[in-house]
Amino acid sequence: MAVQSVESSTTSVALGPATALSCRECGERFDLGPIFACAACFGPLEVAYDLPTGDPEALRRRIEAGPDNIWRYAPLLPVPADVADKPGLNPGFTKLVKADNLARELGVTGGLYVKDDSGNPTHSFKDRVVAIAVEAARAFGFTTLSCSSTGNLAGAVGAAAARAGFKSCVFIPHDLEAGKVVMAAVYGGDLVGIEGTYDDVNRFCSELIGDPLGEGWGFVNVNLRPYYGEGSKTLAYEICEQLGWRLPDQLVIPIASGSQLTKIDKGLKELIALGLVEDRPYRIFGAQAEGCSPVSRAFKDGHGVVRPVKPDTIAKSLAIGNPADGPYVLDIARRTGGAVEDVDDAEIVDAIRLLARTEGIFAETAGGVTVGVTRKLLEQGVLDPSLTTVVLNTGDGLKTLDAVTAGPSAVIRPSLEAFRAAGL
Repeated sequence: MAVQSVESSTTSVALGPATALSCRECGERFDLGPIFACAACFGPLEVAYDLPTGDPEALRRRIEAGPDNIWRYAPLLPVPADVADKPGLNPGFTKLVKADNLARELGVTGGLYVKDDSGNPTHSFKDRVVAIAVEAARAFGFTTLSCSSTGNLAGAVGAAAARAGFKSCVFIPHDLEAGKVVMAAVYGGDLVGIEGTYDDVNRFCSELIGDPLGEGWGFVNVNLRPYYGEGSKTLAYEICEQLGWRLPDQLVIPIASGSQLTKIDKGLKELIALGLVEDRPYRIFGAQAEGCSPVSRAFKDGHGVVRPVKPDTIAKSLAIGNPADGPYVLDIARRTGGAVEDVDDAEIVDAIRLLARTEGIFAETAGGVTVGVTRKLLEQGVLDPSLTTVVLNTGDGLKTLDAVTAGPSAVIRPSLEAFRAAGL
């Protein structure tokens, strides 16, 4: 499809309030289409909107009357008006858990919440972003859904494709956790392991887009990336609605590519512009694993760019050594008065156990990263314990069982005497 400036032509597809693609670097605008890089400066493209205007209270009521999934926010997303009637997994509106037990353990007095996205259909936040990408794939006439993935996205694409009637072929590093491999493969699409890291997988997919082998393929996080990324805004929408249409004071968000963090910030700014929440300061903190912490290193060193690294961490869902949105994460952390921090593998495992023990939430390793970083930032005096804080858990611990060792407290004979002898 030819790339054309919107000033010279009419948008050819209808995706709700979306009007164009806009370059985050130079501001050049293009028609809606399966493109992801600016033809003028090669900067990343994102969706621009003509968002609803008028009475904020009427918009709140419209949202609240919608379905209990992300489609309640359809007026703010690049999707058709009838999206809720199409076959899909309908993710979203997951629990915002008031984590009082964890708060007491960490010394938080202002209210601590865990946004638990393990409750999505394939047990990670990736169902949100894929749901938006599916609608773009339908609009642009793609027949196969694909992606490069560290695991969760592969499962989300496989499931969404099966439900929506697409073929699927997804690509992963060859050494992912077994649970994620099974979840990606079980939906019947093709699953291809690539020798190397996620960054190697992503480069291969970028090459495949330009090859005849990739004709008719929608790569959700490559040529559909501008639309895909918008799904993360729904986390911001839900958190604020679940807090009574109020901005949290502080958010702790895991960083892989960095897209989730940047789009949550975009969603918060949209809610302010629409008058759905009161405009007041909020702080955004990024969380990385020490074994893949290029954004954290850049933040601590005062740099504005990110130096790629080779990942070596148990948090494989965050193991992106060259995060595309890294510079934008740095800008947001600094603009909001936040920070970017990291924790090592032992701290990740300890944080997984802490969240499970205090709140009954079994997080995957990425959740261990956010909880571990939250604890570290509190100990450093960087996070304010008197403020309302939201921590993201983006996936289910059953997907990363290799990271945590656990088993029976005791093995006994079926008798009261044996139970007493165990001393439990």
